[in-house]
Amino acid sequence: MKALLTLALRSAWNRRATLSLVVLSVALSTFLLLGFEQVRTDVRENFSQSVSGTDLVVGARTGSVQLMLYSVFRVGSATNNIRMSSLEAIAQHRAVAWVVPLSLGDTHHGYPVLGTTADYFNRFLYGDREPLALAQGAPFADGIDGLYGVVLGAEVAQTLSYRLGQRLVLSHGSGELEGAEHADKPFTVVGILARTGTPVDRTLHISLESMEAIHLDWVGGAPMPGVAIAPEQARKFDLAPKQVSAALIGLKGRAAVFNVQRFVAEYAGEPLMAVLPGVALDELWDVVGVGEKALMGMSAMVALVSLAGLVAVVMAGLNERRRELAVLRAVGAGPRQVLALLAGEGLIVTLSGALLGALATALFIALAAPWVQMHYGVNLKLSVPSDNQWLLFAAVVLAGGVASLIPGWRAYRMSLADGLSPRV
Repeated sequence: MKALLTLALRSAWNRRATLSLVVLSVALSTFLLLGFEQVRTDVRENFSQSVSGTDLVVGARTGSVQLMLYSVFRVGSATNNIRMSSLEAIAQHRAVAWVVPLSLGDTHHGYPVLGTTADYFNRFLYGDREPLALAQGAPFADGIDGLYGVVLGAEVAQTLSYRLGQRLVLSHGSGELEGAEHADKPFTVVGILARTGTPVDRTLHISLESMEAIHLDWVGGAPMPGVAIAPEQARKFDLAPKQVSAALIGLKGRAAVFNVQRFVAEYAGEPLMAVLPGVALDELWDVVGVGEKALMGMSAMVALVSLAGLVAVVMAGLNERRRELAVLRAVGAGPRQVLALLAGEGLIVTLSGALLGALATALFIALAAPWVQMHYGVNLKLSVPSDNQWLLFAAVVLAGGVASLIPGWRAYRMSLADGLSPRV
């Protein structure tokens, strides 16, 4: 067996120019499979850790996925607002520890604006229960003291090149309509959050009172004709919010989560719903998982094409190697040994390509991780291969070994006479 393996290695090396292309092809397919699996795993982990430490998300009665989309991922809009009096009633429940209201709707250059309380910066957790941290400045204050102060997510500050003390203007709604800007009430950047890899990075945070102030002279989504309330005059009005889009809720104990969820669902004041973030995120991932499966299928097709190329190259070289194989038969090699030789060569080529692809994957993760983290907020981890990655690697090698049996079987069937007297 050792002699046969040595012969296979030398035979493959003798045809290294041709087989190196096959090795690169297998390496590329392995890189795609392992790289996509690594990225998929890390993206899913970041996706599922967009919010942690929050036991329930409360909003108007709608689908759980839609509620998570607009309250956590800032995608879409609420079907209806919920009254602050309803949140106050929920906050009085004996099992509820804290409530953080969220008010959405406005934007700034396409980035969502979130109205909330200063408690948001202490209560909102992400990842492995990591708190928000300020890279610069400080959070806004509640009430009129924090009026017109804005805390930027890391991506907003970086993309728009904002810094502390800079003034900016928010837009009503999506900002697509003419005259939709709240130009009469500019905001000042008071803080910039550290990067989190979550939708927080793409959000501008203002106080609930600020959200009310910029809409004092607006009605029905448009400014009231002939009415203009100056920024300082707005401080004289009652800016306590009457409605918000959703709320994050923390409980005193996880055991009460279903009790509070039922209390919210049965609340008589207005139709509400409370969803468990983990359950809703799993449902949301199932929705977007179709694209994930399609990409994995494309990577698998690339692997199959690479292995088909391996079979084609070895099969094409059989005619040229008939005399070589005949000599082997003549010196005592049996048909099974010839089959093993051809299969061994294919397995060596496949294993070399798979190892090269695995090395390329590790190198890509190590080099690309900081750039991906900075631009897309996804934390790619260079770690020990997962079980799925080992399975994919083994599948490529095994498939290569099986594919190599095809030219091996062809060589097995070649007779000694066919090799010594080749057809012209």
